[in-house]
Amino acid sequence: MATLNIGDKVRFLNAVGGGIVRKIDRDMAYVEEEDGFETPVLVRECVVVEPAKPQKKQPEVKTTFTATTFSKDIPQRAEIKTTSIEPIEETPEGEQLNIALAFIPHEPKHLNTTAYDICLVNDSNYYLYFTFTSRDDEGWRTRHAAVIEPNTQMELEELQQQDVNTLQRIGFQYIAFKQGKHFTSKNPGAIEMRFDPVRLYKLHSFRDNIYYDEPALIIDLVKNDIPIRPVVVNTDDLARAMSEKNRSEHSNRPPVSKPKQQLQEIIEIDLHINALLDSTAGMSNGEMLEYQLDTFRKVLAEHKHNKGQRIVFIHGKGEGTLRRAILDELRTRYKEYSSQDASFREYGFGATMVTIK
Repeated sequence: MATLNIGDKVRFLNAVGGGIVRKIDRDMAYVEEEDGFETPVLVRECVVVEPAKPQKKQPEVKTTFTATTFSKDIPQRAEIKTTSIEPIEETPEGEQLNIALAFIPHEPKHLNTTAYDICLVNDSNYYLYFTFTSRDDEGWRTRHAAVIEPNTQMELEELQQQDVNTLQRIGFQYIAFKQGKHFTSKNPGAIEMRFDPVRLYKLHSFRDNIYYDEPALIIDLVKNDIPIRPVVVNTDDLARAMSEKNRSEHSNRPPVSKPKQQLQEIIEIDLHINALLDSTAGMSNGEMLEYQLDTFRKVLAEHKHNKGQRIVFIHGKGEGTLRRAILDELRTRYKEYSSQDASFREYGFGATMVTIK
């Protein structure tokens, strides 16, 4: 494979796009595309379509000996100098943090089999230290950690079909800063959210956007400095969860539910124990199940006078213990309410919808 040089015009081997190589850092090339953004790509995934033009200074070298010596070094030194003093182009809008995840399918017409590029979009004038994580039964796992430059996009990973379900719970942490200048300090942020992998199989999820030439699924993480669904640690709830062993029907903890909505709008209640409690330290499986059922009963009691109200309880698939317990409750204590599996497209097989009668 030919050596890649700064200034080469390349196309991407495994993705749509290409541009001019502006910087090379070990095995990573930073390619400026037509929209002005620099995209980080592995050197081995770049195909040179037009080599860099030689520097105009080169004809000044008179002898064959010196021409051979400097024809390789001068362009590299010139490019490095230009890159090191190139200022970061800032915009007035970029003074507010806007951060998003982008999912881009390799083959949009074959969503059931294609792989996806997961990219981070930093639409701001700030550098970001960040970590991108996901949670499974054993805890959180770091998928990517790095620094992203202002007003750029970065590919985090290539997501294969067999790994789609590992993203049902995602997290993002960040610290914003600038280099070599004064700036307005931004609060560090931590976002934790539930991601429905079914969205990756819906063609209408991928839309035209301002960041990429191809349609993409864009998920906002921070909008105008405000984190989406920030993690809030409630110390009172944490202390109560660790100390209470026998919880009464009249617990002071309010049900975990969305703000009051208009009648007939579907209310979603996430019964995963990690969504209800900040910590389950010292709790047995039976105590956690009873706490989840307690929340289920309180939500139904809260809306018992709202005839026709539909409530979706998200319990997940797992071993089915929570689902079976909820169905038993509906058959014995809440016979007057109707229930059914919630929409498979929205929740898979992990939710039950109850209608208040």
